[in-house]
Amino acid sequence: MGHPIGLDQPGDAVLNSHLLQVNSPTWGEPDNGAGDRLEAKFGAGVIVRRVEHRGELTLDIPVDRLLDVCRFLRDHEGYDLLSDVTAVDYLGYQGEVAGYWGGGSDGRDINHYSHSGKAAVPEAAGPKRFAVSTTLCKVMTVADGNHRRLRVRVWLDEDESISTLISVYPSADFHEREAYDMMGITFAGHPNLRRILMPDDWGGHPQRKDYPIGGEPVQFSDEV
Repeated sequence: MGHPIGLDQPGDAVLNSHLLQVNSPTWGEPDNGAGDRLEAKFGAGVIVRRVEHRGELTLDIPVDRLLDVCRFLRDHEGYDLLSDVTAVDYLGYQGEVAGYWGGGSDGRDINHYSHSGKAAVPEAAGPKRFAVSTTLCKVMTVADGNHRRLRVRVWLDEDESISTLISVYPSADFHEREAYDMMGITFAGHPNLRRILMPDDWGGHPQRKDYPIGGEPVQFSDEV
C-alpha cells in the first residue's frame, strides 16, 4: 500500500519537506533588499520594524508614509500588483480577552461591547490596536522566475485613519471596503467607502475582538 499522501518514503523528514513544498507561495521570493532601498529613498525612519517569518518579509512603516512608499514601490521597484489588504485587531493580544459571561477583567460579554484585555503589539510600533497589511507583488514587470513579493504593514488606533491606495493600486478598492466593513478601518480619500458584505445599516464591525457575537447562557451540570 502506498503512502497516504503519495510519498515514496514515509517519515517525518520527507513529510515535512513535502508539506513545505505544498505550502510555499508560488508568486515569488521575498524581496529582502526592499527595506534597504526604501531607507535609501526616504531615510532610516521609514522602516519601523522588519519581520521575516515563514518565507515572508514584512516591513512596518509609519501610517503617514504608506501612500508614498507604495507609489515608490510601484513606480521604481516594479511592484505592479496589489494582492490583498488585510486588517488584524490586536485587542487583548497576550492578555485576557476571551470569556463568555460577565465582562471586565472576568472576560468578554458576548451580548455587549467589551474592551476587556489589553492591546499589545511590538514595542517598536507603539501601543496600537490594529495592524493593516498590504501585500504587493512583482508580476508583469520581471521575467518568469524573478517574481518578488513584499508585505507592508502599518499600525493604527480607532481614532486614526489610513490613506486609500486606490490612486496607486485600483485593485485596493474592494479590499479596503472589506477592511472597513469587518474591522471599521477608515481609508481617507476612498471614493466609495461603504460596506461590502454586511447590510448598509448594520451596527458595528463583526471581526473586531469586542464585537458582541450574541448568545444565551447555558447552565452546565458542574454549576448546579
